[in-house]
Amino acid sequence: MASAAIASSSSSFINQRRNDVGLSSFSPNTSFYLSNAKKKMVSKNIVSVMAPQSQRTPSTTGSVKTGMTMTEKILARASEKPQLSPGENVWVNVDILMTHDVCGPGSIGIFKKEFGQNAKVWDREKLVIIPDHYIFTKDERANRNVDILRDFCNEQNIKYFYDINDLGNFKAGTFFPHHDLTPHANPDYKGVCHVALAQEGHCRPGEVLLGTDSHTCTAGAFGQFATGIGNTDAGFVLGTGKLLLKVPPTLRFVMDGEMPDYLLAKDLILQIIGEISVSGATYKSMEFVGSTVESLSMEERMTLCNMVVEAGGKNGVIPADATTYKYLEDKTSLPYEALYSDEKARFLSEYRFDISKLEPLVAKPHSPDNRALARECKDVKIDRVYIGSCTGGKTEDFLAAAKVFLASGKKVKVPTFLVPATQKVWMDVYSLPVPGSGGKTCSQIFEEAGCDTPASPSCGACLGGPKDTYARMNEAQASGTFLQIRQEINTSSSLVCVSTTNRNFPGRMGHKEGQIYLASPYTAAASALTGYVTDPREFLQ
Repeated sequence: MASAAIASSSSSFINQRRNDVGLSSFSPNTSFYLSNAKKKMVSKNIVSVMAPQSQRTPSTTGSVKTGMTMTEKILARASEKPQLSPGENVWVNVDILMTHDVCGPGSIGIFKKEFGQNAKVWDREKLVIIPDHYIFTKDERANRNVDILRDFCNEQNIKYFYDINDLGNFKAGTFFPHHDLTPHANPDYKGVCHVALAQEGHCRPGEVLLGTDSHTCTAGAFGQFATGIGNTDAGFVLGTGKLLLKVPPTLRFVMDGEMPDYLLAKDLILQIIGEISVSGATYKSMEFVGSTVESLSMEERMTLCNMVVEAGGKNGVIPADATTYKYLEDKTSLPYEALYSDEKARFLSEYRFDISKLEPLVAKPHSPDNRALARECKDVKIDRVYIGSCTGGKTEDFLAAAKVFLASGKKVKVPTFLVPATQKVWMDVYSLPVPGSGGKTCSQIFEEAGCDTPASPSCGACLGGPKDTYARMNEAQASGTFLQIRQEINTSSSLVCVSTTNRNFPGRMGHKEGQIYLASPYTAAASALTGYVTDPREFLQ
């Protein structure tokens, strides 16, 4: 009974079990435990207590080991340690380092300053450089950043540099949607780094992947340790292939129940962030398990892990399974070994959700934890919809949006911007038939619904960017007809956007007065059709 679940009250579908992780959890030599009640009865004259000592024979089975979580195991292997516990600092061997056009130049500058102008990176095949943030712009500084990446990759002979040559048109060549989908002038360009990393086979279970972007945690969907780092750390990794990391404790999220056909992974992570807040997982690992998680596709798992950083998480991780291995079959030929949490692993807290009772959600301005039911916001007038980013710009995200448009048979009432995450996603939008459409592609359905033509793949307006960035919120207020409507219904004149992106802080997508409602592709598409924040069940049931 989905209608019985109210996001603002977790009691109907969450059962949280908090485990004590104090001294008694991490000190196996503690003799015994005194409860608070017993402590009150102990005489103040007692200054120490010792357990009876008995002679012990040497162990014949080796050292005693305690259970480890998946994250602890991955870091233990990467640091060549037999055992790790939360709070330990260890030098970790890095399997992949990723950087992009925003942070790459700074990281390169630090590398050259500290290791020398002629220094070589530790491994040219473990460095992945992906221009994706400020690409299709005339901003000279943004263009310069890509040039710095290109010069560095040529100097270092970097194997995986996904260059962009023609900034004016990523297709840049004869284009026939049903015949030739190759961007001739930019054969190496990919798009959004976190999606490209997966598509190009750089994500593998059991490995350590670091990136100069907070949403590097997306790759945890593949059962690996993936987290964002700063330019200084990246500069050090460039020269050594190592980094000093503190082992995080792990929060476990158990999601069971059949996933309703009007929900997507974006709803799940918005529910979790709303439950624990934007600081609830600060420097903690977030492990996702349960029958619902197991039913998710790889792209949906990526959405789930993508936003752990919005809860303050160090990394997110999902156990690798048949779905993972199937996805990787044609992506990588390198060997890998998946690791899993021990049965007796110690979790800081455990949260349980019955997903069958969850309803479509949004995060209201101006925080990802400002959770609300989509149906509770039905009176919020909007000015635009944005579908894209590493969170909501994957192939399945566009298929989901097309499903809503197809079911409605109507046209959008507000400008609806579409920004595929990568070149491959862009091609899928123009080539893959939407189920139940009679062979129509997403692009055809979007055109019929009155959406903007899908833009060149990049991070786009997700993080604002230069003023000429496509779909950026450059104005503080609605204008023209939209402003008149707002005045008539006595609502705020600030520009309002429903977006499938990951952050809605002031100024995130452009103007600081803009209001952003984070939502799933289902909810975003439904809202585009009505001009108000809309529960997708209006079109999907």
